[in-house]
Amino acid sequence: MLNLPAFKAAAVQAAPVFLDTDATVDKACALIAEAAGNGAKLVAFPEVYISAYPYWSWVMNPVEASPWFEKLCRSAIELPGPEIRRIAQAARQHRVNVVMGVNERSRHGVSTIYNTMVFINDEGRILGRHRKLVPTWAEKLTWAHGDGESLRVYDTSVGKLGGLACGENTNTLARFSLLAQGEMVHVASYISLPVAPPDYDMAEAIRLRASAHSFEGKVFTVVSCSTISKEIQDAIGASHPQARETLARRNSAFSGIIGPDGRVIGEPLIDDEGIVYADIDLSRCIQPRQMHDIVGHYNRFDVFDLRVNRRPLRAARFDDGQEPDLNEGLGEGLDEGKTPAEAGARG
Repeated sequence: MLNLPAFKAAAVQAAPVFLDTDATVDKACALIAEAAGNGAKLVAFPEVYISAYPYWSWVMNPVEASPWFEKLCRSAIELPGPEIRRIAQAARQHRVNVVMGVNERSRHGVSTIYNTMVFINDEGRILGRHRKLVPTWAEKLTWAHGDGESLRVYDTSVGKLGGLACGENTNTLARFSLLAQGEMVHVASYISLPVAPPDYDMAEAIRLRASAHSFEGKVFTVVSCSTISKEIQDAIGASHPQARETLARRNSAFSGIIGPDGRVIGEPLIDDEGIVYADIDLSRCIQPRQMHDIVGHYNRFDVFDLRVNRRPLRAARFDDGQEPDLNEGLGEGLDEGKTPAEAGARG
């Protein structure tokens, strides 16, 4: 008998406490408690919510922006570490699944950071992390490339859960690799990005990309986007006054939940801080797939052949080296002999 879960999902649309890691973790834990108190079983957070997006790379030249890069490196977190441990403990306390965006600093390089999504289940167990495959445009001045090791889908109490960060939600092959593992709930994390050309509607672009994934894959997509607080505007505007007007531009953030027919469920949030809620029933994914199941009967795998390299990329390989346990200090380790992602993945 096929039993698919029904639950309430929450998409957080909020700004971090700019470059203040501990204060942002405090805010995240409070938002997790608020969402759980309203019945949510899945809480999605924006891209690099802990604890800043490098807006300076869009409004300054690289030399001017370099001191800001150092601030970001100092505020980034390592995995495992005390900051993500607090988020995991909040997830366990409130019995919710959490997807959190972080700036992840390499444990072996103080100036190598990744745009990372961390997947945590409702037992407070870190299932794995996804590092953004390709930083977008000006982001290449900040983040290193991720690799295919983190293209994983995780078994959770809310179904098979996967996710991608911001622009990589336009990467058809990355999205297909998640769908091919049985993904039914997709988290798309974004940042408010008001630096696009004047005739570009960023909020609508975010919605369009989420709707495309939901409609093509017949899945639910939870979109969580950050906002740009006055604190962020003032911090960057202090050295670049012309940036204030740019960063205050409206229609730059969209958070909402998309059904398997590609339509928004309920009311999304545009620009303003808050939490969007929607009821998800995964049984709604069944009937649409009778028509188009692109990872099943509605494809020609004798014609198309997608191969995904999931070997992790490392500067060097040491025969006696061990990868860090992402659940270190949480009171529960991962499956013995497996990497964090292998232990959490069932797709």
